[in-house]
Amino acid sequence: MKLTKTLMAGSALALLPTFAMAQDAPMAVPTDTVWILNSLLFLIGGFLVFWMAAGFAMLEGGLVRSKNVTMQMTKNIALFSLASIFYYLIGYNLMYPLGSWMIGSDETGGYLSALWGPGVLEAVGVGADAVDDYSYASTGSDFFFQLMFCAATASIVSGALAERIKLWPFLIFTVILTSIIYPIQASWKWGGGFLDSQYGFLDFAGSTVVHSVGGWAALVGAVILGPRIGKYKDGKVVPIMGSNLQMATLGTFILWLGWFGFNGGSQLAMGSIGDVADVSRIFANTNTAAAGGAIAALILTQILYKKPDLTMVLNGALAGLVSITAEPLTPSLGAATLIGAVGGVIVVFAVPFLDKLKIDDVVGAIPVHLFAGIWGTMAVLLTNPDATFMGQLLPIIIVGVFVVVASAVVWFILKATMGIRVSEEAEISGLDNAEMGMEAYPEFTRS
Repeated sequence: MKLTKTLMAGSALALLPTFAMAQDAPMAVPTDTVWILNSLLFLIGGFLVFWMAAGFAMLEGGLVRSKNVTMQMTKNIALFSLASIFYYLIGYNLMYPLGSWMIGSDETGGYLSALWGPGVLEAVGVGADAVDDYSYASTGSDFFFQLMFCAATASIVSGALAERIKLWPFLIFTVILTSIIYPIQASWKWGGGFLDSQYGFLDFAGSTVVHSVGGWAALVGAVILGPRIGKYKDGKVVPIMGSNLQMATLGTFILWLGWFGFNGGSQLAMGSIGDVADVSRIFANTNTAAAGGAIAALILTQILYKKPDLTMVLNGALAGLVSITAEPLTPSLGAATLIGAVGGVIVVFAVPFLDKLKIDDVVGAIPVHLFAGIWGTMAVLLTNPDATFMGQLLPIIIVGVFVVVASAVVWFILKATMGIRVSEEAEISGLDNAEMGMEAYPEFTRS
């Protein structure tokens, strides 16, 4: 027994230099191990972000009226499915230019072989021989991870335009957003484009590239679509309550969980001790930013309205998450909490501001994803010394102008050709009956 313990202790001591060397020199880790660990991070992060699709569905389903729940569920599963297909067919190639359009070989960087071949991802400007770099990973895992971000952008638009938009025009817009609009602007930062190379733009996981893009598209759509019937009467805002706040709360917690994959997976590497330490720090900062946003909204609504507002608290948490997404690594826990708290404050003031402009956002997606996304992108300046003021501000403006113009063109074409808004009768009776022919809560909505 003593001999066994001695041998075990000796073996453990013999391993200690190996661990130390791995921390100081990631290249010492076997190549296959790095490739596997990096790919695993993409896959785990990807399915966590996929779970956010369920969060968006539950949040939206809880914040719309019972007569429109089936429509929201249909939109959410359809938009994700369409994003999966069209990002594969068009978007991924636009976001990461790989050479020929649909055919080719690994040597030429062809699309199909580069995506599904046995090789590793050749990121733009990054050699695959750098085994300590994110480029050393399965191409399938990278495609899967990036697809989830693209689909999340469309989910943002869905909630803002709820309860009065037709199904098929919305889905057509989703196809264009996920296959063309989102990938083009994302390539400017994450595909080695000019926002990255010329401006030094820093957006770690997409406060601008993902969230503000969805927010801009939603804002343009909400303006063109107009408010719901009865939302604004005689210069006053008429509150329209959601059908299920338990469902909305569940959706928020699911989104909170998925955000660990959203931000943590964006480290893009897990092949060294330093990488795993960074992912851990990102998780902690992501969590505390959400908490900061929720508590800020809780306290502020108590002060302003004399009672706390659950929907504001839920959106405060989400705004905190959006705010930390541009830079979840460099802040301290205290700084991350404050960055998230500012996001929560933004939501509380932005929701009534939009109401004053008569912009009807059913779930509060525009304050959460657009306003907090802009704040989070500029907040990078507070903790990352590599960020510059103009290097952050100008890309926000460039992306915003591009998405607004592109979205407006698409929305106006859809409005002119097939119409984007349901009839007044359909809106009053509910989209579940008018557009879907089925109800989510038939025992409650039928007299």
